[in-house]
Amino acid sequence: MKSFVPDTFTPPKEYECDDFVLKPLTYKDAETDYEAVMSSMDTIHKIRNGSWPTVELTLEENRIDLAWHQREFEFKQSFSYIIWDKNTHEYLGCVYLYRPQLPWVNIPSDSDADVNVWVTTEAYNKGLYPTIFNDIKDWVKSEWPFENPYYSNKEIPGSE
Repeated sequence: MKSFVPDTFTPPKEYECDDFVLKPLTYKDAETDYEAVMSSMDTIHKIRNGSWPTVELTLEENRIDLAWHQREFEFKQSFSYIIWDKNTHEYLGCVYLYRPQLPWVNIPSDSDADVNVWVTTEAYNKGLYPTIFNDIKDWVKSEWPFENPYYSNKEIPGSE
């Protein structure tokens, strides 16, 4: 399968903003990720398109999912990052960069990437979602080879 980005492109291994840092999501993050996902289901459903996560999600399924994300990152097929609070090291959410032709997202045909972000309920309630979302937009624009990324979140800060 053709890679999602040019073969010469090296995906960022880390991205630092004023208040948070992005690091690739790996299978080693499964327990922390699972806790964040399961405790933030309503918030994730509110801001992100799709039906994931469901109450049926198990820790073992999450481990498998994260190992899959890690493998896809290694093969430049998709890219998933954890959003960490830079000061408290609190798990704040995730950002995903996917190929534009995923079956569960209806995006414009001229898009070359689907970017999706979720944050934990705690981060959302602290008002961090707009800052995180907009910083990620800046990061995608400056660090990634996409000409027309599509942000498939249901709640897009600043578009209300």
